[in-house]
Amino acid sequence: MLQTPHMTSRQQKAAILVVEDEAKMRRLLELQLGEEGFLVHSAADAEAGLQLLVREKPDLVVTDLRLPGMSGLEFLQAVKRVNAALPVVMMTAHGTVEAAVEAMKIGASDFVTKPFSLDELVLIIRKELDSHRLREENRSLREQLGHRYAYANIIAHSDKMQAVLALVERVAPTNSTVLIGGESGVGKDLIARAIHEHSQRASGPFIKINSTAIPENLLESELFGYEKGAFSGAAGTKPGKFELADKGTLFLDEIGDVPAAIQVKLLRVLQDREFERLGGTKTHKVDVRLVAATNRDLRAALEEGTFREDLYYRLNVVAIDIPPLRDHKEDIPGLANFFLERYAKESLKPVAGITPQAMSKLMEYHWPGNVRELQNIIERGVTLSTGTTLDAADIYLDDPAKRASASTPHVLPPGMTLEQWEDETIREALRRANGNKSQAARALGLSRNALRYRLSKLGVPDPAEEQ
Repeated sequence: MLQTPHMTSRQQKAAILVVEDEAKMRRLLELQLGEEGFLVHSAADAEAGLQLLVREKPDLVVTDLRLPGMSGLEFLQAVKRVNAALPVVMMTAHGTVEAAVEAMKIGASDFVTKPFSLDELVLIIRKELDSHRLREENRSLREQLGHRYAYANIIAHSDKMQAVLALVERVAPTNSTVLIGGESGVGKDLIARAIHEHSQRASGPFIKINSTAIPENLLESELFGYEKGAFSGAAGTKPGKFELADKGTLFLDEIGDVPAAIQVKLLRVLQDREFERLGGTKTHKVDVRLVAATNRDLRAALEEGTFREDLYYRLNVVAIDIPPLRDHKEDIPGLANFFLERYAKESLKPVAGITPQAMSKLMEYHWPGNVRELQNIIERGVTLSTGTTLDAADIYLDDPAKRASASTPHVLPPGMTLEQWEDETIREALRRANGNKSQAARALGLSRNALRYRLSKLGVPDPAEEQ
């Protein structure tokens, strides 16, 4: 329970740990925070602070950035190892504000710049305690409900999608860079927005940019902005997406298609949080969290030399892989009804349900276009419907086999892409060979090394050869 000034019971008081090496300042904080109704523990250095942290289990930590022995940043990291969710407020002098911002990137909740008013510090403490209490209450409620996670506009009843949302829940409150992987149409943008909206940057901007939707010669200016006269037609100065996303989140979709020259600049922004506009010399600093997404295998791009290894490891701090819809078909009914309700309302149609025959048709399809394809099919069905329910005849599936010419000697199975068909063929050959790669390679007309490479891409473990 949060402490308010009129509460005097020890059990009701929020406990604050103050770590400050300056004796007068430490004593002042003890007295003032005590008068505000908090239970205060204090230490003159990080080592003593850690002992109190373990013994007293405070609700919040206030620490100076500069400490004797173990630094404030090292102390922060140690605190997070003990309790990752514990709010930490940093105190810093004017000359070390950048270091305080760096502290927030690795887990600090907020910071105050000396000299500060006690009212300002108390306001920040109460805000962080409020936020922490709400997070704990939400986590407790989810545990009572069986660890089910729910986010606006995301339908995720299946275990696989619940695992994705559980990872979102863990990474959202941090400032870590996130790399979202998955096929086109799985909803990477929704996951990116969920991360932003449940982060400490939720009140800041969420800026999205798709690198494939912008010509290569314009992408740099879109990301970093440009100065007047930087190129023909640059009649004025324009800020880029990084500047617009300051104090918020930048979602960079299709990161795997970013040209090599821009990859270098992205690496610098991730490392130093600074850049220059196109045609400019002034260095701009930004506080931006980057969430990137790709439908490509970036590890294969590393081997091909089309993607920088150092940038890949900077991006891949936390990886979230979204499964294709065919791997969590139990979510199809919920998704279909969600889209049905949306488009029925938008088109003022009296469509209120999906017949079992229509749902069976949806469940049997392979979904090469994933959730986006399902959304389009439901929208089309609602738009063209004449009744109050969608029947099987209202579900038009764009079957590749129907588009193929009757004279074509080889046709892919309905709903499968060439890559998916190849993957299944390789798996089947390996099964028939009882795991013998040499035998499977001969059956497929491949060299053993070529088969080994394809198996590594599939993530198939290296099976033991028959003797």
